[in-house]
Amino acid sequence: MHRYIKICCIVILIWATACKKNNDAAKVSLPYFISAELEPIWLNDPDKDTHKIGDFFFTDQDGQTISRKTVEDKMYVANFFFTICPGICPIMTDNMYRIQEEIKNRNDILLLSHTVTPWIDNVERLKAYANEKKVNSNIWHLLTGAEEEIYEIARDSYFADKEIGHKTDEDDFLHTENFILVDKDQRVRGIYNGTIDSDIKRLLEDVEILTLEYKSLITY
Repeated sequence: MHRYIKICCIVILIWATACKKNNDAAKVSLPYFISAELEPIWLNDPDKDTHKIGDFFFTDQDGQTISRKTVEDKMYVANFFFTICPGICPIMTDNMYRIQEEIKNRNDILLLSHTVTPWIDNVERLKAYANEKKVNSNIWHLLTGAEEEIYEIARDSYFADKEIGHKTDEDDFLHTENFILVDKDQRVRGIYNGTIDSDIKRLLEDVEILTLEYKSLITY
């Protein structure tokens, strides 16, 4: 009887170890988001038929041109906001600041916040907003540019709602609350609600998972 119990314990231990290994393997790989349905999928060969962020040229709060070249070989978190937003933007900005403080000692990740009211948010206004919100310009770029180009990249690259930018009242414009995690190959790897604490925590955890994913590729 004791021998039977011992064998059962060994089998359970082997099973538990195998499950832990499988769970650990799952944690070192994030899904891809390749359509506006925002359905997470895992790909065996992500270089084939994978959605990528389109080319862009915007201007940040310091008057610098920010483009695909800026984020070359870097991960980044993107979102959409505007400086006079009376609704969810202050919460989103506070959470972006929280991310900024978590990643401030890294050189492989950036934050890109696109205004949906570029006719209001010129460089001077973005700079004042950046100063107010303690934005680190080395990490976090507040972006303005041509209205049609901002809306195009919002819809086509970041899967924002087609109504983005439409006015809802005198001081409010539609935009997405999503924070989008983009990998070093310009592929969308995570979608998070930028107003929810648990989603910000999950985003920060996923940044670490994505970091491990890249380290494993280098090691391989």
